[in-house]
Amino acid sequence: MKLSVKKREILGKKVSTLRRQGLIPAVVYGKHCDATSIACLKNDLLKVYRTAWYTTPVELTGDLDQLALIYNLQLNPISDEIIAADFLAVSKTEKVKANIPVVLKGESPLEKLNEWRVQLVRNTVQVESFPQDIPSQIEIDLATITSIEQVVFVRDLNLGDKVAIMDDANLPVVTVVSLDEDEKQTSDEEATATTTTD
Repeated sequence: MKLSVKKREILGKKVSTLRRQGLIPAVVYGKHCDATSIACLKNDLLKVYRTAWYTTPVELTGDLDQLALIYNLQLNPISDEIIAADFLAVSKTEKVKANIPVVLKGESPLEKLNEWRVQLVRNTVQVESFPQDIPSQIEIDLATITSIEQVVFVRDLNLGDKVAIMDDANLPVVTVVSLDEDEKQTSDEEATATTTTD
């Protein structure tokens, strides 16, 4: 994953001129790189972000040759458009820590009973590995959740030998909770509407 960047001398409030040109002002910093002000095409950054998110290393090219992680994106509070970015310089030979999103896949047999709901209680898990080994996400298959007493803990996550999980092993990630009456009614109505439509 590559992103072409160029160094910039335009700083402060004057960066609005860059945005009008379709460029995003950014900064790269970290112990592997002196803090450097850069700019990149907005559309290029969006493409990279949609693939790399905050977990996949990006090769900055052009005026700066540096491996980096997208560390932070600043958004316009009204339009949600990206207006600035921070990159953390990393090295392929040194481990880094990152927060990886937890993603639920499929459906639990318990949810089909309209009595229980599988609840994600931890959205991210912190890991440590070399940048190129950081997983983009952690998937949990809900089909494996078959008991109302079942809990998926951090210790149950298996990310392979190259990735160390830094969070407390006893922290819950997924639990099963009972639906309250309002949720049951809503679920029944949705099921009825689906049946009627079909």
